[in-house]
Amino acid sequence: MVEPLALGTFPTPLESAPRLADALGLGQLWIKRDDLIGLGGGGNKARKLRFTCAEALAAGATALVTTGAPQSNHARATAAAAARLGLPCVLVLAGSAPARTAGNLLLDELVGAEVVWSGDRTPGEVAAEQVAARPGAFLIPFGGSSRTAVRAYVECARELTEQASFDHVVVAVGSGATMAGLVAGLGAARVRGVDVGAVADPDATVRALLPDDTGELLIDRGQVGAGYATVTDQVRAALRLAAAKEGLFLDPTYTGRAMAGLAAAAEPGSRVVFLHTGGLPGLFAADPAVIVG
Repeated sequence: MVEPLALGTFPTPLESAPRLADALGLGQLWIKRDDLIGLGGGGNKARKLRFTCAEALAAGATALVTTGAPQSNHARATAAAAARLGLPCVLVLAGSAPARTAGNLLLDELVGAEVVWSGDRTPGEVAAEQVAARPGAFLIPFGGSSRTAVRAYVECARELTEQASFDHVVVAVGSGATMAGLVAGLGAARVRGVDVGAVADPDATVRALLPDDTGELLIDRGQVGAGYATVTDQVRAALRLAAAKEGLFLDPTYTGRAMAGLAAAAEPGSRVVFLHTGGLPGLFAADPAVIVG
């Protein structure tokens, strides 16, 4: 088993959010600031890359390849990790190049990643496997999620138990490894996931990364709206509430949905950790009219 690389500063802070807790009717609310991991804009993808990049180096990789949506936080973090490690990076992104380079795409360009557009006919994962056939290339899966990456959020669960006493953690669920690691470290009953619409079946996606006896997974599927790329009124309200009460900025795809899920299911008096998984660069590529309504 490979040891994780020193990509970032750990443990990440756990900050109290009393004004937001009051607004939501919670007994106590903490924000686990994985958005402050010191690698390429931070976020949960950066924590996972400590483990997957170690795996890549152990396999003799001379380049990193991964895939995602045009504003993929994982792609941006992988490109930054590759730069830190002195490796070339190829990002296979869905669709075609947009007219404007902004948000995560701008950061991808700044770190020198090669971007390959998969087009409308070839699934990104297939195109990425084709690119990864290059000699020395190591394919990091969609969202950075693998059984190796699950270890990153077992580590995070351990940090949390050392930082505070709480009832449960709320986290966005995309490619699955973040929730899977928290479940492995804390138990299924203490982890509440909020589906972002990145996969067809988030329950199956998370379970595929866990042993069979983990218990019932708690995943809110009510915050997806019309799909992954859309923004609901509930998410807009959550973005405004977190910013107005705590100066806390969320993104519309992941953390905004997770906060909307927390608001919808807040239990009076409960002690909650909200895992801030990052994603702020993507906010700067969004149409302001879509964000503010």
